[in-house]
Formats: sequence, C-alpha cells, structure tokens
Amino acid sequence: MERWEGDRIRARADGLAALLTDTVASGASVGFLAPLGHAEAVDWWRERAHAVASGGLAVWAALDATDRVTGTVGLDFPGRPNSRHRAELVKLMVHRSARGQGLGRRLLTTAERAAAADGRTLLHLDTETGSPAERLYRSAGWTVAGTIPGYAATPAGELRPTTLYYKRLDDGPGG
Repeated sequence: MERWEGDRIRARADGLAALLTDTVASGASVGFLAPLGHAEAVDWWRERAHAVASGGLAVWAALDATDRVTGTVGLDFPGRPNSRHRAELVKLMVHRSARGQGLGRRLLTTAERAAAADGRTLLHLDTETGSPAERLYRSAGWTVAGTIPGYAATPAGELRPTTLYYKRLDDGPGG
C-alpha cells in the first residue's frame, strides 16, 4: 500500500469509487446512503483529490494482484494552529472480497505510523457503535471516548449511535 497524491486519486477515481460503493452496499456507515451511485462516488473521490493536493488530507490505498483498489485509509489534518498535533482517521474501507485477511489492520497501522512520523501525537475517529470496525480499533489500542446516540444514518437510513475513539501516539503531556 502506498500514499496517493491528488493526481493519482483523480486518475484512479473509478476504482476508488468501486471500493466506496461496495463499502456502502455492504452496510458500512461511512457517510453515504444506499444506493450510492458510481458517478456520485467518483465525484466524491475527485473532491478528496483537491483536499490531498492542498495538504489537508492524506490517503493510502491498497491494491490486489489485479491492480484493483481493495482498501483505503485517510488522515484529515485540521488547519487551525492549536490542532496541528492531531489528525482524524477517516474512511478506513476494505472491499468485501479482501476482508478477514488483515488488510484493515495494515491500513490502520500505516496511518498511525505516518501520523507519528509527521509529528502527530493524537489521533481520533468515529465509527458506528457495534460495527465490526470497533473490534479492530479496540484490538489496536484505541480508547473509547464516548458514544453519541442517533449520530449518523446507516446506508439504509437508520439512525445509529456512534462511538468516538482516540489513540495517543506518545506519552507526553496533555493526556
């Protein structure tokens, strides 16, 4: 897996969109309602390319042996001066055909290491309460910060609680 720049995201938007539509179709709550059209998913990824080009977002992608996008993870960097020590982990997605093989863990580890190398000392994320993703985050040492009821809709439109997690990447002050 490797970090993709904005031009590569634009060039591979079709494959990234296929991953996103598969993720939504499988019921994962990643911010979209089903059915998510391919064109809408392509447009969303092209917008992410602009955020990557401006430095506000970093994206890593994994490919299978056939060069198909099978997973992504992102780090969203806040632009405020008092926030430069942290980042939000966003859109950790693994294609249904690649699940259960450790790809989610590798993507998560890649993002954590990159954040630490960039001087980030704190990561945070949110995920649907009770989702399979929670097992991954807990087993990787993430800490539950709390749960918000009715926070986001599933792809089917059902409001579900969201659990907030954080992970310290250092043992310094502020924790």
